Amino acid sequence: MSVVKKAIFPVAGLGTRFLPATKASPKEMLPVVDKPLIQYAAEEAIDAGITELIFVTGRSKRAIEDHFDKAYELEAELEVRGKDKILRSLRGILPKEVTCIYIRQAEALGLGHAVLCARQVVGDAPFAVILADDLIEAKPSALRQMVDLYAHYHNAIIGVQDVPREDTGSYGIVQVRPWDERLHRVEAIVEKPMPADAPSTLGVVGRYILTPPIFDLLESLGTGSGGEIQLTDGIAKLLEKEQVLAYAFEGKRYDCGSKLGYLQATVEYALRHPQLKNEFRAYLKTLSL
Repeated sequence: MSVVKKAIFPVAGLGTRFLPATKASPKEMLPVVDKPLIQYAAEEAIDAGITELIFVTGRSKRAIEDHFDKAYELEAELEVRGKDKILRSLRGILPKEVTCIYIRQAEALGLGHAVLCARQVVGDAPFAVILADDLIEAKPSALRQMVDLYAHYHNAIIGVQDVPREDTGSYGIVQVRPWDERLHRVEAIVEKPMPADAPSTLGVVGRYILTPPIFDLLESLGTGSGGEIQLTDGIAKLLEKEQVLAYAFEGKRYDCGSKLGYLQATVEYALRHPQLKNEFRAYLKTLSL
């Protein structure tokens, strides 16, 4: 049985909720303390044993490619200045065994279409999908937890989290029955239902392990909610062919696609940062809010 070695990062979105900050820079490059969101996502994938990072990009996303590329001039300047610690951190962004692949999504046709764009690179193997604006603090990482489950069950797995019922219209929502600890068998999945129509309050968040049959299903789909090809609709079709599991991962998720979630992540990560935490905590105590 194949192991999960490839991860798709759909990063072609416009980031409209963070304009004008994202007018010329991808939302995935927004920093949380001293690392951009996309680096946290890549590190999570690498922690899970992923060796091929597949970025599905769009216009104005060159900064992501540059971030993971070697910066000869910068490294030479840091070496001359004796900035050895910073130099090591730059050179250690990606281990040598990890490769990056970039695919252009010419039109913004939805998450399902972004995944479909990577079909030729993924081939006939299970793969992960990571949405970088869902930042998850967990040890082991959320994707590591899911990869380990895949190695045991060999089923597609989607990461879920209990959400307030009034927020179901912002998520794909699953109807499930219990399977194992934190694990459920998915019986149905609905894209952004109104609270009264939601089959549960388990919302799908930005972590998936999917199997190759999803590609044919996505290709045969018409447009769904918002005039886009929805990954949720593809998973609903996959349920007709094979078992899909929902996993309530251990860890804390920050919705960095929203301004509030992004600010919460920035504050909490700063409070855990080894060089900053004490001074930052002391600063926060001086605030009169």
